[in-house]
Amino acid sequence: MRIALCQIEVGDDPEANLAEVRRALARAEGADLAVFPEATMIRFGNDLRAAAEPLDGPFTTGLREAAREHGTALVAGVFETAPDGRAFNTAVAVDASGALAGAYRKIHLFDAFAFAESRAIAPGDEPVVVELAGVRIGLITCYDVRFPELARALVDRGAQLLVVTASWAQGVFKEEHWTTLVRARAIENTIWTAAVDKAPDRDDPPHGARMGVGRSMLVDPMGVVADLGPFPAVRVLPVDLALTDEVRRALPSLEHRRL
Repeated sequence: MRIALCQIEVGDDPEANLAEVRRALARAEGADLAVFPEATMIRFGNDLRAAAEPLDGPFTTGLREAAREHGTALVAGVFETAPDGRAFNTAVAVDASGALAGAYRKIHLFDAFAFAESRAIAPGDEPVVVELAGVRIGLITCYDVRFPELARALVDRGAQLLVVTASWAQGVFKEEHWTTLVRARAIENTIWTAAVDKAPDRDDPPHGARMGVGRSMLVDPMGVVADLGPFPAVRVLPVDLALTDEVRRALPSLEHRRL
């Protein structure tokens, strides 16, 4: 398959962000799957409870229309209405026909480094594997990547590719955490991993820390990396799933587990 890493800028207007998604899809010509950041709908720092919509609301509907128009499956981050008055931080998976293939509600909330995601966001409770472009994809959102048990659960559920969507908070050593953790999840599970962070904020967002370090990556099962760097970018890259079998024959670490 061919995968597009869509390291876009995300702002405070969902309509403008949806237009940015459409522009990125136009640049991702030939991709089977396009991956967008966490919080593609609207960046952190806004009132996420007020911005949240049901999955049949205008933003996810717009994502579905864009996927259908371009014939490209996609994964992108939205904020979904939650029963307790907060929002879910949700990664939606849309197939190339525009059908909603699945949705993952972020399990691990970023209550760290003086940030409290749980004030506005309710946690999900179920790992999710979806099928897009004929590939089983395990969904991970941002802070989740610090929890190797989630990636392992997705692999045990048959994931062939891990997709990490992020809006990674800026800060000392944070970029190194991002790159190290993404590579670790790929290497320890001998699995392709596509990780897309938003392009860094250029200004101070309303009522919040600056988000995004860039450095979106495609990592193969041996840990070899394609890295987009710090600026907005869309790059289409090949994923050869046959390499996974080759690596696992040489390095059968999943078979060697003793729990």
